[in-house]
Amino acid sequence: MNLFDTWSPFVLGFHTFLPRAGHDGDFIPGSFDAGGRTMRYRLFVPSGHAGQPMPLVVMLHGCGQDAADFALGTGMNGLAEECRALVLYPEQSAAAHWNRCWNWYDPTHHRRGEGEPAAIAALTRHVAAEYAVDGARIAVAGLSSGASMAVILGQTYPDLFKAVGCHSGLAHGSATDGVGAMLAMRDGAPAAMPACGAAPDAVPVIVFHGDADATVHQHNGAGVVRQSIDRHAVGTVEEQGECRGRAFTRHVHLGGDGAVLAEQWTVHGAGHAWSGGNPQGSFTDGRGPEASREMLRFFLQR
Repeated sequence: MNLFDTWSPFVLGFHTFLPRAGHDGDFIPGSFDAGGRTMRYRLFVPSGHAGQPMPLVVMLHGCGQDAADFALGTGMNGLAEECRALVLYPEQSAAAHWNRCWNWYDPTHHRRGEGEPAAIAALTRHVAAEYAVDGARIAVAGLSSGASMAVILGQTYPDLFKAVGCHSGLAHGSATDGVGAMLAMRDGAPAAMPACGAAPDAVPVIVFHGDADATVHQHNGAGVVRQSIDRHAVGTVEEQGECRGRAFTRHVHLGGDGAVLAEQWTVHGAGHAWSGGNPQGSFTDGRGPEASREMLRFFLQR
């Protein structure tokens, strides 16, 4: 992904800080039929959009959330308004999961062309065609079960999703049933990438995880990074910092050409909540580095 011609970030060290703002764009509800599965969604379109190609960020909510709640808690729409990006929020239905979780642990949803990954990919392509999205600048991110599904999409649709953001999620193949899911969430599971449909090359990933997360063990964040970079990384840079009352450690993993393959943010003292989020939304922590800001920076600098 390339930077926008109209985007002038302020860079300090590793960080690129996006301006803080509200949004004046449209937040459009819709529904989409993908192979007999109807998926509701919300789409944020920046103000003044006149058909010019834009990046697209797909945001997958966590359990018990919906599109509006997730948009409010992450504040992604305000950042997207400033940076001229579309944001798509697919919604899980209560019929598919009683608590509206994405079914990341079910093998039915582990492979390309099947289940929820296929439905989300089809919706993404539909929106990309409708709004003339720049296909080289499509990313997917999520929280918890949504983060785990985002990781699956990065592994199974690397031709569509060029970068992944994972907040408090698990690696692809960490579990294959409900019991295994609970164990992986509690203890942390070794990454188990399915051979069928897995990405042959590293899809860049940015991972956030609180080291006091009692719902999804922080070891899972490290598993996501290992799975993503596999044998591609040749060096790592570590950075310590503090932001809005929480300390953090960031590891930046580099490829042989010096490109950033992965960023792993460990937010010290944080639980199972979106770092730097809006407390008006659910599962947010107003303290710490702003995950939305850093994820969008990571996606757009590619």
